[in-house]
Amino acid sequence: MSIIVPCFDDAIVVRDADAEVLGMAQLSTRLLADSNATGGALSVMRTTMGEGIEGARPHTHSKSAELFYVLDGQLQLLAGEKVISAGKADLVVIPPNMAHAFATVPGHSADFLIVLAPGLERFGYFRLVERLSRGEATLVDLMASQELYDNHFLESPVWRAARESAHHHE
Repeated sequence: MSIIVPCFDDAIVVRDADAEVLGMAQLSTRLLADSNATGGALSVMRTTMGEGIEGARPHTHSKSAELFYVLDGQLQLLAGEKVISAGKADLVVIPPNMAHAFATVPGHSADFLIVLAPGLERFGYFRLVERLSRGEATLVDLMASQELYDNHFLESPVWRAARESAHHHE
């Protein structure tokens, strides 16, 4: 296994007022530091989701691990064949190639940090999803970007069942 040695020259400081924010009130993502800023070390986003919202459908990354740190609320996560409930101050790290997804359940919102390491250019992916939500891009565009953003979608019966169960308990 090779170790990635990040190469950047100065401390990265992203002030709250300067962060690019995508999304609407129910689901917003603050783009904090992409891999081009961190010399490939990591990509960092902060996502806030309202109650009962699907954040990311099941997918894998072949080149990065993904860390979720819950700042507040409760997050439902798919990790392989398990569905995990993570609350405030909980940490979940998904290894490369493991299916994962995230959502909130009815009655719970979530505010959480996402870190991908080593970093990949991820901001373009979030901007593409934003354009998709506004009708300015298509699902075909999203599917065509899977290799570029190392975001490979897949079906997960376990996740589908968990989401259906969550909505039946509203």
